[in-house]
Amino acid sequence: MSELCGDGSRLYAAALRAGRIARTEVEPAPCLMEFALLHPDPDDPDWLRPVSPALALAQRLNPIEREITERRRAATDLADIFEPFMALSAQSTSGGDSITVLEGGERINTALNLATAQCRTEMLTVQPSDRVSERSVLRGLERDRPLIERGVRIRTLYQHTARYSQEKLAYAAHLADGKVEYRSIDELVERLIVCDETVAFIPTRDDQQVALELRHPGLVRYLIKVFEFMWSRAVPLSAGTPYETAPDGITEIQHSIAKLLVEGHVDEAIARRLGMNVRTCRAHIAKLATALGSGSRAQLGYLIAQSGILKQEP
Repeated sequence: MSELCGDGSRLYAAALRAGRIARTEVEPAPCLMEFALLHPDPDDPDWLRPVSPALALAQRLNPIEREITERRRAATDLADIFEPFMALSAQSTSGGDSITVLEGGERINTALNLATAQCRTEMLTVQPSDRVSERSVLRGLERDRPLIERGVRIRTLYQHTARYSQEKLAYAAHLADGKVEYRSIDELVERLIVCDETVAFIPTRDDQQVALELRHPGLVRYLIKVFEFMWSRAVPLSAGTPYETAPDGITEIQHSIAKLLVEGHVDEAIARRLGMNVRTCRAHIAKLATALGSGSRAQLGYLIAQSGILKQEP
């Protein structure tokens, strides 16, 4: 079992907020006990207390770690087999193989596994927000853990919304050490992975089923500069929340939404670019309208332009 049932997600969230939950309430959601997300209250047998999300995730990662150890050997053997061919490809001056189209999740993951198995210095990743599954956690651990053990530096950029994802926070804590850094920024356009200033991967479709493997030195250098530009403006994941209210009564995320509204983006596009769901985006827009005294969507754009908030650094 890799996903919580709908009732389980709702009841676990309620238990975390309240600190405990009655046994009778969780009967419709046996997945909570299968995930070991609750334990008996020592003071009252009729109640259950929630296990912290970080601990629960760590417990579920243990068997995955064992699987990773076995699969890591196979990945290393595969990298050794292909390394002579990769060297020949790098020596090619024709440029014909500098951009490779990868179709299908299996081929994309195979190429990523090979590139990371050969990575020796640094890996840069940009990870826009999405729903984290146990499968994606497995893939991330498969790639990142061997890199860390080889002393490879890893820097990852998330959107600010990652700060509210217990899975991402627990994953970051699980791998955190001096060689791994995580930062967040308000807006990310698309995924990016760069290994050793040699190869980069970018998606070409929203469903993540087609990607480009880039080995042209000029393109890779350009993407690294884009990453460094965003990295310098990002906030360490361990730092305070960037959603705090500024002196003008508007949060940083609302400043970002205001900028995109003035540029003419619709709610769905704004939510996608800032890594949040549409409902949350609209809630922020409503708060922004209240702060500026707007009575309509058309008036809101005018008030944003007139207020001068976009000329300020949030």
